Amino acid sequence: MSTGFSALLFILFLFLAWTLTFYSLNVYLLIYYASRNKGKRTKHCDFVDLPLVTVQLPFYNEKYVACRLIDAVCKMDYPKDRMEIQVLDDSEDDSRHDIVQAVQLYKLKGFNIHYMTRETRSGYKAGALRMGTQFARGEFIAIFDADFVPTPEFLKKSLKHFSDPRLGLVQCRWGHINENYSTLTEAQALSLDLHFLVEQSAKSFTHLFMNFNGTAGVWRASCIEDAGGWQAGTLVEDMDLSYRAQLRGWKLLFDEEIEVLAELPVQMNGAKRQQFRWSKGTTQLAIKLLWDLLLFRKIPLDTKFQAFVQLTRNIVYPLFLAQFVIFPILLNLDIATHRVPWPSYFGLIFYILLGPLTYIYIIRKLWPAQWLSKSRQFWFFQFFATGISVNNTVAVFDAIFSKKNEFLRTPKFGIRAKSDKWKHKDYVLPFNRTTLLEIFFSSYGCLAVFICIFSSNIFFLPIVTIQTIGFVYVTYLSIVESWKKFSTFNGNKLRFSKPLEAIPAVSGTINNLDDKASVGLLGRGMFRFHLDQTRTWHTIRSNIPFLAFIVLLSSGIISAIYGYQISVYPLDKASGYLSRAQSAQTPHLISVYLKEVKELIPPDGNPVWTFPNPRTDFKLIYQEINAMQSRVLAISKLAPHSAAYNTALEDLHASTRIIEMNLIEAQPYIYGSLSNIVFTGIWIGLILFAYRLIRRNKKKIRETELSEP
Repeated sequence: MSTGFSALLFILFLFLAWTLTFYSLNVYLLIYYASRNKGKRTKHCDFVDLPLVTVQLPFYNEKYVACRLIDAVCKMDYPKDRMEIQVLDDSEDDSRHDIVQAVQLYKLKGFNIHYMTRETRSGYKAGALRMGTQFARGEFIAIFDADFVPTPEFLKKSLKHFSDPRLGLVQCRWGHINENYSTLTEAQALSLDLHFLVEQSAKSFTHLFMNFNGTAGVWRASCIEDAGGWQAGTLVEDMDLSYRAQLRGWKLLFDEEIEVLAELPVQMNGAKRQQFRWSKGTTQLAIKLLWDLLLFRKIPLDTKFQAFVQLTRNIVYPLFLAQFVIFPILLNLDIATHRVPWPSYFGLIFYILLGPLTYIYIIRKLWPAQWLSKSRQFWFFQFFATGISVNNTVAVFDAIFSKKNEFLRTPKFGIRAKSDKWKHKDYVLPFNRTTLLEIFFSSYGCLAVFICIFSSNIFFLPIVTIQTIGFVYVTYLSIVESWKKFSTFNGNKLRFSKPLEAIPAVSGTINNLDDKASVGLLGRGMFRFHLDQTRTWHTIRSNIPFLAFIVLLSSGIISAIYGYQISVYPLDKASGYLSRAQSAQTPHLISVYLKEVKELIPPDGNPVWTFPNPRTDFKLIYQEINAMQSRVLAISKLAPHSAAYNTALEDLHASTRIIEMNLIEAQPYIYGSLSNIVFTGIWIGLILFAYRLIRRNKKKIRETELSEP
């Protein structure tokens, strides 16, 4: 690779590093604002007559948690005649039946509760809220997503803040029902806690723009109307309304003392879907509002700065991936550590200070009694944040290229305790094509670890290893949890069209039954046997593509490692020997190193298959080494330390340096050889084909199960 291109690559790497550092530095500023706002309180308002409040509950296919939320809302300590409940149900599955029954039950108990549905799911959640707001009679509107469980005192506590007529929203802190369920829920819990206790706390009680988190909050109805109502132009209708309200002069408040428990996603694919929606929606909102917001003259400069950082911060995901790809190449070229070491080392130290040390310091301040357990959670948070970058990068590009919006809900399963199971339930998600990219970055990370070791850059090994573990962690859970879905989905349980308790039990033995009963029972048993055989065959058939997928993936990784060992690694070793030869002070040592180099490089061929040049021609390199060995013999006959001896030795060092540069230039082309490109293309094609077979078989099995009696 030419020196100019290598330098350009290194400059790009430094640009990416400093851009990521810019966003990381903002954490310190938010910590300062949060600590300054600690202990601040608003003036509480004691209503003579409690205001009428509308509670909106938007649902879409939430069979496991919808009724739990309705129960919690109806248990709130607020007068029935001052609370209007709107159940905004867009469900398309059998959860509608349970929700309607719950609404009818509480209506009979005297609650002012209404079941509202639409013919089409236009506008998704924003559309449902907009429909409900048109009929809402409350002065204030409280909103809860299906997986939340508000406390009885929620309304009375949150409404006390509305003494200021310009206060448009009170956002409350999210708690976690199932924080300790798994490493995934622990990682998400810490991420959300830091968002609320640092970011939201920093922006509350200031002129900085904060956002509504979509649930567990109370809006002033006039604020929603004045800001333009709910709009479905982005996937973050909550943040969209928040920013429009603040541009209109409304204030938003966060109260960390009011906690509303919620269920965290327990499946990696569900968590990725949620992160995808947030990342894409935030980027869409940046495209929609950022330019007008920056030009709005009435907004203070620091408010504009924080809004810019919040709306554009998802750009760190593609930048991080680009940096992750470039870094091993630079290590392989020996640029980052030997030619210009100080920027790399300085960046590494900065990464450690802004990463683990800063977060552990924050954790120690926020949770002094349990900071050790929270620090353990931090590492899973680090792995999750790294691994999710592929998913969120796709989301950012989806927004930039204006791909059609689709509000995909995050599935919830009513999980509380560690003993609760979810893999056999509906709504479990299969992995998607993004997982194939995650597999690539996992494999590339493993290669980067080897490069760190073999290029003697152990100093960078911990960072590369942590990042690689993050990709492997997300990839592994995405695939394994999908595999569990396929396995449990095809269970050999016979399903009945009516409840089991409605089917009369048969007592006695077959001999005591009449002929019709015997035939019926025998026929049912034969049907069960045939059905079990059919389902077993379906299970085996559905698992064949998945096993093929695993075999293809494993063979690709093994082939990549083997290919590196037989084609690239010998050139790495040869470059190392040439580097040693440049510092050798005797012709004998140079002769030994050149002999090793000749055994490692091929005697002919050119790895540059597009536009080959003489610098990377192995035959010419081989001939030059032979000529150098002849020069070594001639130098050995000269008087040591004479002028001729020293000049000839210096000239020999310069020649070895040129050959080393030629080998370094040839290495990237070996990675991108024609055979490697063809093999990789075939490998990716086979993986995509196996993936399509998995999806198709899964769909067929689902259709078969639904058609069975």
